[in-house]
Amino acid sequence: MDQEYRLEVPPEAAGKRLDQYLVSQPYLLSRSQVQRLIERGMVLVNAKTRRSSYKVQPGDVIEMKVPPTEEIPLIPEAIPLDIIYEDEDLLVLNKTQGMVVHPAVGHMKGTLVNALLNHCSHLSSVGEFLRPGIVHRLDKDTSGLLLVSKTDFAYQELSQQLKARQVQRKYMALVHGKVKGERGTIDAPLGRDPRNRKKMAVLQRGTPGVREARTHYQVSKRFSGYTLLDVSLETGRTHQIRVHLAYAGYPVAGDPVYGHRHNPLNLPGQALHAYRITFQHPRTGEVLSFEAPLPQFFDQVLKAL
Repeated sequence: MDQEYRLEVPPEAAGKRLDQYLVSQPYLLSRSQVQRLIERGMVLVNAKTRRSSYKVQPGDVIEMKVPPTEEIPLIPEAIPLDIIYEDEDLLVLNKTQGMVVHPAVGHMKGTLVNALLNHCSHLSSVGEFLRPGIVHRLDKDTSGLLLVSKTDFAYQELSQQLKARQVQRKYMALVHGKVKGERGTIDAPLGRDPRNRKKMAVLQRGTPGVREARTHYQVSKRFSGYTLLDVSLETGRTHQIRVHLAYAGYPVAGDPVYGHRHNPLNLPGQALHAYRITFQHPRTGEVLSFEAPLPQFFDQVLKAL
């Protein structure tokens, strides 16, 4: 049976986006879940369907139906995990390059989620039904630190920290070219590439679906033809670092999508590693910070250069 909710918008919520307002309610729904319900016509405002971007007004009556949680068609698999930290609420792991984070149609096995289901007796179920426990993602060929929630409480708290930009993520990126200056910021909005929906691209502000994106970097070391950058994210858009650096003229070495066609270093994928993550523990409030060393292939390339 669908769960049915009915609420009236209070004066203090005036002007909020419909999806943002519903996410702020104690229903333990993620923004993507809410947006899917809106798209499917399962959310009515004053008996009418509205878009996610609709600005709610005081007195608006919202009716929402939430279908039963879909059964997760996932199989636990005994895949080794490099766990840096773990407690009853969350774990921090060092993802290897080449590992897909979560299943998708046509790729239901061999993912990080399959490995987590084998390792953990429980994972949070608040987010996407094929992504239990996944608070944020790393691209398949990006290695490094990843946060995983084991409880719904941890998922909600960590997600809020991400939205408030309170989670600090640092990356090492080996890029083509001689980067000008010692540090910089790339402030360029991102959206789906209209010519290839599988890719992201820098697009004009105001274009539907385009979101603000900012990447900060500083030079860590220079090589002949390459530069090693220490990169930090202010926002966390899909493929953000890879797209931004390519846009700036310094594509990540080994990137098969946004980088050079030729791969003279014979890299197995992009030389991009999430080496540090800092966040506040959702239950204790303690600030935690973890680091992961560069993967072997990355370290060997730097030594060769």
